[in-house]
Amino acid sequence: MTIDRQPVLTGQTIQLRPLEKGDWDALFAVASDPQIWAMHPMHGRWQEPVFRAFFDDALAHGGALVALDKATGEVIGSSRFQAYRPADGGSVEIGWTFLARRYWGTGANREIKRLMVGHALHSLARVDFRVGEDNARSRRALEKIGARISPGRIEEAEVPGAGKILHLYYELMREDFDRVLGAD
Repeated sequence: MTIDRQPVLTGQTIQLRPLEKGDWDALFAVASDPQIWAMHPMHGRWQEPVFRAFFDDALAHGGALVALDKATGEVIGSSRFQAYRPADGGSVEIGWTFLARRYWGTGANREIKRLMVGHALHSLARVDFRVGEDNARSRRALEKIGARISPGRIEEAEVPGAGKILHLYYELMREDFDRVLGAD
């Protein structure tokens, strides 16, 4: 089992494509809103040097996708495929997702997740999501798409500028996809 971590995925209102170096200005314009990062463990990611490290890491490791408003072609955010594991039918982590605030509550996040999860579960058994324990907004969003806390999968990670942060893992299995996200 393997997955193309750099696909072009097109939905009704969103298109995802591989992140490119030339996306810096447009993506930083979105990411420079401090409210986007307020609940995130890396709440300083709106600052240019912090976001530059995030952006460069995304390019270096692959799997990063830029989200576009299909109607306008405007960059509205980003998400990533990371931590591919081929064992037990295969899994990949989806995360590092952020959206311009004007797209919050519009269904854009759900469409991004539906596109990415559908792509991943085409060939893998499970999708994982890692989220900071105190990130209530992301946890609610994951629960809305049917992801469940993965029992016993908790990680304490050192987050620059924030200290040790507890992260929870959520998972979505192939058999749950059609029931929750595939029916749009």
